[in-house]
Amino acid sequence: MAAQAPAIEVPTDAELLQAQADLWRHTLYYLTSMGLRCAVKLGIPTAMHNLGGVTSLPDLAAALSIPASKQPFLGRLMRALVTSGVFAAGGKDDSGAELFRLNPLSRVLVDDVVADEHHSQTSFVLAGTSPHYMEAALGMADWFKKDVTGPVPSVFEDVHSASLFDETTAALDPELDALVTEGLEAHDNLGIGTIMRECHDLFKGLESLTDCCGGDGKTARAITKAHPHVKCTVLDLPKVIQKTPSDCVVNYVAGDLFHTVPKAQAVMLKLVLHHWSDDDCVKILTQCKNAIPSREEGGKVIVIDIVVEPSLGPVMFEAQTLMDLLMLVFTRGRQRSENDWRELFMKAGFTDYKIIKKLGARGVIEVYK
Repeated sequence: MAAQAPAIEVPTDAELLQAQADLWRHTLYYLTSMGLRCAVKLGIPTAMHNLGGVTSLPDLAAALSIPASKQPFLGRLMRALVTSGVFAAGGKDDSGAELFRLNPLSRVLVDDVVADEHHSQTSFVLAGTSPHYMEAALGMADWFKKDVTGPVPSVFEDVHSASLFDETTAALDPELDALVTEGLEAHDNLGIGTIMRECHDLFKGLESLTDCCGGDGKTARAITKAHPHVKCTVLDLPKVIQKTPSDCVVNYVAGDLFHTVPKAQAVMLKLVLHHWSDDDCVKILTQCKNAIPSREEGGKVIVIDIVVEPSLGPVMFEAQTLMDLLMLVFTRGRQRSENDWRELFMKAGFTDYKIIKKLGARGVIEVYK
């Protein structure tokens, strides 16, 4: 005789109605992402910037050349994006039309602006909402059911037989590879000015620094500009370095941080390790440890990465857990708590570490031999 299923607790009327609303939200959250993608593809943030950062729907529709038949629907998209915090709204123009405004989130989605510390995040949005990304995320349930031996591939690898950030992505889709590379660079450079201001002493007294996976050198140049005494070297893959114009400010080295890291007083890993498994992180950190002098000689590894911490509050913690799911689906890495970081540092042979500053979801960590 089959075992009887346990009784289920029946929610109250109020709980049931709230559960239904929550179910709508969680089931349909992807429409928020698609609405954001739509806004970026239409160029809404850039158009609003060109209109002074504040605009009515008729003026926005005109700036975007939206056909008259579709203009009534634009307000519904904007209402959803205001509700989700992408844009702000408030006030009316002389004709009584509601006004929409850029806010800090939508300002980082403005393209075609050259200014210090402005790194448009449109490529990050377009990569993160691309068909290849969506298809990979849809493969999570099947991925969980498959048993494997050896290193566990990411969901993206399982679905597409390709790994992000290497030549297999380019073979899968060259446009996706370019978009992911551009989005990663923009994402990693966002906030470097904040680090310079909030952690000024981080680079004080340094003579040399190697920026691992430093891309086109934007971060290294920012460090050199703020601290002219620091000689900066950028280490990245040959395909990245080949596209980077040489300058007299930063030294560029093509290589693989798993095999060698140019020697320096400090080595920096900014949003690098969360892409890698624990075993790979230990290998990378060991190479970095071999590249620096002792703590007494000023040697240190600077790790700038997410430090998962529920006490940061529900919004920031949710962002961290979503970034962890991003790593689960698209890489073999993960986001880590302070205890996780400590374990990695000790396994790599370091003796001590110190969290210098917590900046939003990220932590700035010094690690010592």
